[in-house]
Formats: sequence, C-alpha cells, structure tokens
Amino acid sequence: MLPPTLHSVVLGIVLGLTVGSFLNVVIYRLPVMLQRGWERECALFNDQATPEHEPFNLAVPASRCQSCGHKIAWYENIPLVSYIALRGRCPACRQSISVRYPAVELATGVLFGWCFAIFGLTPSSFIWSGVAATLVALAMIDLDTMMLPDALVYPLLWAGLIASAADRTNTFLAHAVWGAVFGYLSLWLVYWGFKLATGKEGMGHGDFKLFAALGAWFGWPALLPIIIMASVIGILAAVGLRVCGKASENAQMPFGPFLAGAGLV
Repeated sequence: MLPPTLHSVVLGIVLGLTVGSFLNVVIYRLPVMLQRGWERECALFNDQATPEHEPFNLAVPASRCQSCGHKIAWYENIPLVSYIALRGRCPACRQSISVRYPAVELATGVLFGWCFAIFGLTPSSFIWSGVAATLVALAMIDLDTMMLPDALVYPLLWAGLIASAADRTNTFLAHAVWGAVFGYLSLWLVYWGFKLATGKEGMGHGDFKLFAALGAWFGWPALLPIIIMASVIGILAAVGLRVCGKASENAQMPFGPFLAGAGLV
C-alpha cells in the first residue's frame, strides 16, 4: 500500500467535492424518478393512461433554480466555490440557495479526504469513498422522504459481500455474510415485535436492508456497536427536537440517517 501523502489527500478532497455535487442531484432526483415510475406502474396495472412527464433523470433536464427556473451555468455549479462566489443566492432572482448543497459537498469532500489519508492512493480509498458517498446519499434521501431506495441499498449490500470475497476489506467473508443476515433479521424481528405489541410500524423495511449492508461491510461483530450508536444519537436528536419545539410527541423520525452516520463513524 502506498503511504498516505498530501497529494493523495488533496486528490481525495477534490474528488469528494465533485462527487458531493453529483450527490445533490441524486438526493433530489432519485425519489422523483421512483415516484414517477410507481405512478406509471399503477396506471398500467389499472389499465389507465400512463401519466405524461417530460424526460427526467439524473442527466436531464439541466440543473435550474427551483424558484425562478434560471438555468445554472457550469461556472455557477463549481462545488463550494460557486456558492461562496454567489453569496448563497441565485444570480437571477437573488433567492437564497439552500446551505444543504454546499454542506453535502463539503461533507463528501472531507470523507473522501479521510479515506485517502488512511489508505493512500490505492483501490481501497476509492472503495471506501464509494461506501461513504452512498451512505451520505441514503441519509439525506431518508431525511427528506422517509425512504431508503433499493436502487442504492442493494448495490451497497452486494458490493460489501463482493469486496470481502475479493479481500478488499478487513472483514472475513463469513463475517460479512453473517453480518448481512443478522443485520437484516435483527431489525426485522424488532419491527414485528413492535407491530404485534402496538399495532403500529416502528420502522421501515429499508432500515433492515441498510443494516444488512453495514453488516456486509463491517461484519457481524460491528452490528451491536453500530445499532447502539445509532439508537443513542437518534434518541438524543428526538429529545432535542422536542425540547426546541420542532417535533411533536407523535412525530415520525427516519432511522436511516442515524444508521448511516454510525456506519460512517
């Protein structure tokens, strides 16, 4: 393994900022794409006319201001730099740009730089950076929509098992396989136990799959620390929101961001 160098860390940060800009697109567009896909499937199932929509995917249409429709030029879409240069406002209508966009870019840049600092300029850096990027995307999508898309969770799960089999992680293949199994079953049992006891659903099925994916990457011994960490942070966040008056007693909170955060830690 090549020793970590300042050159590789800078490369990781720049790559992470660029990927973070793309993650903002994924976070916003993927749920919309899935929703439209479900609408088409429901219409076909019920022998109804399928809804007509303009082409919408991760590539088209070009990024625009959500307030005035201003098409964002390439020089207005440089990670972090453009946000600072524009002072956080659309150049056309002067509406504020959400601080979340540069926050996602910065977080991804830091995580990529961290991976490259640990592993140097090696395949492991790119592998773990990919894991970090996927967890960031999943956390933000769940925060927005209470949904963890299979389109991201399943590739993360299978990639963890394949990486372990290819000896690209420090996790034995047996630990990865059982980590995926126990990760899924543990939350599945909690889900059904809570539902049978209260008649309510305490979490979504995506949480089972995400925990299984984390088990595939880190192995079954890491499951208990991850779930404890995620639960404690989740409880503290819920209490904090209620104390601040930003959440009611019966308000639902997604668990995916806390699982993803514990996985990153």
